[in-house]
Formats: sequence, structure tokens, C-alpha cells
Amino acid sequence: MNAQQQETLQQLLQQYRDLPGGLLPLLHAVQDALGHIPADAIPAIARAMNQSQAEVHGVIGFYHDFRTSPPAAHSLRLCRAEACQSMGSEALAAQLRTQLGVDDHGHTADGQLELRPVYCLGACACAPALQLDGQLHARVTPEKLSTLLASCSKEAKC
Repeated sequence: MNAQQQETLQQLLQQYRDLPGGLLPLLHAVQDALGHIPADAIPAIARAMNQSQAEVHGVIGFYHDFRTSPPAAHSLRLCRAEACQSMGSEALAAQLRTQLGVDDHGHTADGQLELRPVYCLGACACAPALQLDGQLHARVTPEKLSTLLASCSKEAKC
């Protein structure tokens, strides 16, 4: 982390260290401020929150919204829960792997898009669903997915 990021982290640690149950709000604040939760911030977070580094890593790993690397320009979150699986999300995941050349949690070579599996977007009745740059897309077909991906390469915002 650079000096400015270190200073931001220290301010956030001071703000959340005495808050009961403050680990989750702190992790969200760090990610909001820095774009992700840097690995070298984990020891300081653990000390401030009186947790072990393993406990902090466990929380970060459990919640799919936390990132430990800088985000790509665009984020595609594909629902992999049962309702979406039964309606074709696994075929969409295979299409993404082939078309983008990335696996789950991967970034395209140009850093423009990251693929993140999630286990429910709350759109089960409209499965399969995905979220592209925060916008929900439901009843996604392979054709609709190809159109969405094409829009990302032409526009700054998908």
C-alpha cells in the first residue's frame, strides 16, 4: 500500500476499532475507500479488531462481495444458485469461460471484465440471472449474454 492508502486505513481503523461487531463495516469501508482489501492491510485490521488474521481472512472469503485484488473495469456476477443452475447458468458460465478466456474470479487479459460467481441475486423467479456493473439482467440466454458482452467492449459502461 502507498502512504495515502496507509493513512486512509489508519483513519478507518480508528473509526471502527471500538465498534461492537465492527469487522464487517470496517471491511466494507476499507474496500469502498481502496477498491479492494489489500493483503498487507489484513494484519493491521486483525490487530485493531482483536481478531486473528485467519478470522479476518475467513470473513473476507465467506462473503462474495469482498475483493482482495483491484477490481476490473466491469464486473459480471453470475448467479450459480440452484434455481439459476436449473435454468441454464452453468451453460452461461461455460460460455463465459470460452468467450472471455477466464474462470470464476478471473479477469480478462485486458483487465476490462471480471467474472464473479454468486450464490443468489434474489431473482430466482427470473432465472438465470446475472448482474453486470450492478445492473440485474434476468432470463439470460446465450444470445443475450453475447449482446451484453459486446456492449462492454463498445462502451465505458455496460
